[in-house]
Amino acid sequence: MSEKTLNFIEHIIEEDLKTGLSKNQLRFRFPPEPNGYLHIGHVKAICLNFNLGKRYQAPVNLRFDDTNPAKEEIQYVQAIKNDIKWLGFQWDKECYASDYFSQLYKWAKILITRGLAYVDSQTSQLISNQKGTPTQSGTNSPFRDRSVEENLTLFQEMKKGKYQEGTHVLRAKIDMSSPNMLLRDPVMYRILYKSHHRTGDDWCIYPMYDWTHGESDYLEQITHSLCSLEFKPHRELYDWFLDSLSPLETIRPKQREFARLNLSYTVMSKRKLKELIDQGYVTGWDDPRMPTISGLRKRGYTPESLQNFVNTAGVAKRENIIDVSLLEFCIREHLNKIAPRVMAVVNPVKLTIRNYPKGQTEILSAENNPEDDKAGFREVPFSGSLYIEREDFKEEANRKFFRLTLGKEVRLKNAYIIKGEEVVKNEKGKVIEIICSYDPMSKSGSGTEESQRKVKGTLHWVSREHAQPIKVNLYDRLFSVEEPDKNKGENLTKFINPNSFTQVKGYIEPYVLNATDGDKFQFQRLGYFILENKTDDGVLVFNKTVGLRDTWKKN
Repeated sequence: MSEKTLNFIEHIIEEDLKTGLSKNQLRFRFPPEPNGYLHIGHVKAICLNFNLGKRYQAPVNLRFDDTNPAKEEIQYVQAIKNDIKWLGFQWDKECYASDYFSQLYKWAKILITRGLAYVDSQTSQLISNQKGTPTQSGTNSPFRDRSVEENLTLFQEMKKGKYQEGTHVLRAKIDMSSPNMLLRDPVMYRILYKSHHRTGDDWCIYPMYDWTHGESDYLEQITHSLCSLEFKPHRELYDWFLDSLSPLETIRPKQREFARLNLSYTVMSKRKLKELIDQGYVTGWDDPRMPTISGLRKRGYTPESLQNFVNTAGVAKRENIIDVSLLEFCIREHLNKIAPRVMAVVNPVKLTIRNYPKGQTEILSAENNPEDDKAGFREVPFSGSLYIEREDFKEEANRKFFRLTLGKEVRLKNAYIIKGEEVVKNEKGKVIEIICSYDPMSKSGSGTEESQRKVKGTLHWVSREHAQPIKVNLYDRLFSVEEPDKNKGENLTKFINPNSFTQVKGYIEPYVLNATDGDKFQFQRLGYFILENKTDDGVLVFNKTVGLRDTWKKN
């Protein structure tokens, strides 16, 4: 392997292989908690683990860290699996931390017998107060020196449901003066009377993340447990739990950390994303403004674009914020290659060609995708009565306006050169119709001298007689500031972009009538769109994915 292509995680693996680890022993995992939908930040972790699996031909587990039934649901499990499959990855084993509850319980009792764990009967508030500060040692619990026999009895009775929530916890006995506050006798088990999505009511004590994670890695024989950077302080505790169970009979997992992916103009906390849902700022986890994989999919993003994005962002050791414009560039680049071109008008105004034969319809030929030689051509109906974009016309304009105005010529895409002549206005003075003339010899592709005449503007259009009505959901960034989560105490909602969603009505050429939900298109001169669905009245509903160019910084 070329050293130039290795990221720092791969360097670690290569070094481990050189110092005795067998390539056949390599095993990775992606361990989401099923308490919400996956987001763009998880895509980085997914791609990192599964691409390592591909690189080293090693298996990758999907493990659900389902230790908190108060927040976890089966719907999240299914959504996570769907997202990973949609991204193009397949796991080796589907595992659940709840599969290991019995083994974890047995191991917890071993720690008690070794004098490394004890039952604490204080309130959570008292325990928290006794933790101390980063500069001040903690205080030992008055229950820290309970006998092994008493601890075992109490722990077994906790499991049997003899005590109320909050009356007891099981804590590891480590060091209340440790500089790493996570090692100041962390809680291993708490009493929780909640039905679990897999184990039902079999358990009323549930293991904490730090106790569960490393031991789950060990049971699954994970060689490299890759976590985001916020878990780096947890590594010492991860190792302490493994050491406490020594001698280990098989491979000891190694935790290593990478910088998580932070994206501008959004937040990555599942808790905060759920609050946005609960408060009605978005319609759900799959709202196209959300950074969730399901939201991005609904907006029209492709697996290829998301993978390209995280690969371009790279694997780093330091936290940073990736500009969302890179994500938009990646989807724009991919859709440019694969999306067929169509003409649609989302802010229509009537245009009438007065000298075009009344009642006549022509069938014009239009290229589906100039980036794809195999995409071919489509037929587009043309008539003397059209819709164009309202923004493409001004009664009076300066020299820098290269669209339609009175007295000047523009080309209609794939059709003819037209000249603005007059307008029709309503009682409020708004233009409701533009009257033009056309040059019948200027048809695109006809080879005539007139057709090769150069004009400064080209407009897209839709024939009114053949136009299909559409609704278009226009999405913008959910937050109006680059780092909405910068100040942790601030209310995120004050940064909500009030223009993050608008819906407009327009028209599209009939070519799309045979499209199915999820099909993607470039609306020429407007951007990229995905067909969300067809309404009962036959109206097509499209979601805007991204514009043809980055316009945010110009706003």
